[in-house]
Amino acid sequence: MKTEDILWGIAPIGWRNDDIPEIGAENTLQHLLSDIVVAGFQGTEVGGFFPEAKILNKELELRNLKIAGQWFSSFIIRDGIEKVEQDFHQYCKFLQEVRADVAVVSEQTYSVQGTDKNVFDEKPYFTDEEWDVLCSGLNRLGEISGEYGLNLVYHHHMGTGVQTLSEIDRLMENTNPNVVHLLYDTGHIYVSDGDYMTLLHKHINRIRHVHFKDARREIMERCRKEGKSFQQSFLMGMFTVPGDGCVDFTEVYQTLLEYNYTGWIVVEAEQDPSVAHPLEYALMARKYINEKLNPLVKR
Repeated sequence: MKTEDILWGIAPIGWRNDDIPEIGAENTLQHLLSDIVVAGFQGTEVGGFFPEAKILNKELELRNLKIAGQWFSSFIIRDGIEKVEQDFHQYCKFLQEVRADVAVVSEQTYSVQGTDKNVFDEKPYFTDEEWDVLCSGLNRLGEISGEYGLNLVYHHHMGTGVQTLSEIDRLMENTNPNVVHLLYDTGHIYVSDGDYMTLLHKHINRIRHVHFKDARREIMERCRKEGKSFQQSFLMGMFTVPGDGCVDFTEVYQTLLEYNYTGWIVVEAEQDPSVAHPLEYALMARKYINEKLNPLVKR
């Protein structure tokens, strides 16, 4: 394993939030990308405020940055795969134009992540029939993404029907491993199940994209006790960058190295940028990576 086998990115969600557009609205694309360079990362994921491909590519090239991928909210269960396919083709075309590697898909039918519902106790559950529709639809989207040179990676997420380990298991068992892969997010599985290593070991061979998200245990437990929504929870500071919470990323990273993982690891921590200065936290994450994780790589 060589250091160049891993690409380190940081998500724009620390600067601006797609779910609450007014959060960090003062942070421009140029500001974000320049901060990423200063912090020593190689790229980012596409945010909702990013411009068309031609303009974005120019800004990326000026800074020698890359795009890893972009979130796609699928509504396969609600709308049917035919309707979703139309939007997905356009999405993949854009990602191809910005030379991305992965299509990040999350099924949002019945999702509570953008609502004021208790994210800890009011998550949705799919019926057997809905599971069949979802898995079949994801297989189709995986085939489409492949036509554009993209790996479809499924993003398990708090407040959705694919959140827990058992739900991720079911998704993996009933989708085609050749076209449907997994995005492994440390923060979401930890907040959901209180354990992030079981998922990693169990589905390491399906993982094609990684999000390093840390969590502050005390704030998480307070949010759980008070029945907070997803948005309320991250605004209270439930998530943070690696090294600032309770996830042991040395164990996670060592496992990824042992299994010869290659690809992106993206630092992702939705916080209120007026409280958690984006560049300060990006530098904090980079320092942790340099001091605690990079030494694990055998030269």
